[in-house]
Amino acid sequence: MRIVLRKVTKTPLDFEVTSNEMTFKGFLEYHSAKLILLKASISGTLEKSCDICAQDFNLTVNEEVEFFINDGIYEDDSNTLLDVVESLDGNVDLEEILDSEIELIKSDYHSCGNCDKPEEIEF
Repeated sequence: MRIVLRKVTKTPLDFEVTSNEMTFKGFLEYHSAKLILLKASISGTLEKSCDICAQDFNLTVNEEVEFFINDGIYEDDSNTLLDVVESLDGNVDLEEILDSEIELIKSDYHSCGNCDKPEEIEF
């Protein structure tokens, strides 16, 4: 789903994108200048390999996402640190953002249910 950024107003524009077993649901809202606020949640299940034992398992995801999308190159004159995604063509591709967020989640350290349990130590 591609959205033209100049059409986003102060009235929140709701969206919902699905990919495999993941759902990306939230809204876009004009913030200031060329900044658009994206506030959403990512939920669902994704297949991941355990970082300890390498067995595949289903990871339940329920993440809140909030950042800005800038229409063009972002220049920070006020030295405020913002989480900003730059759009160089005036559009935002929500499927691409979902795919990027899924890859970020996958890159985190995750372990399966068997490896989460503390080992019993015999004395």
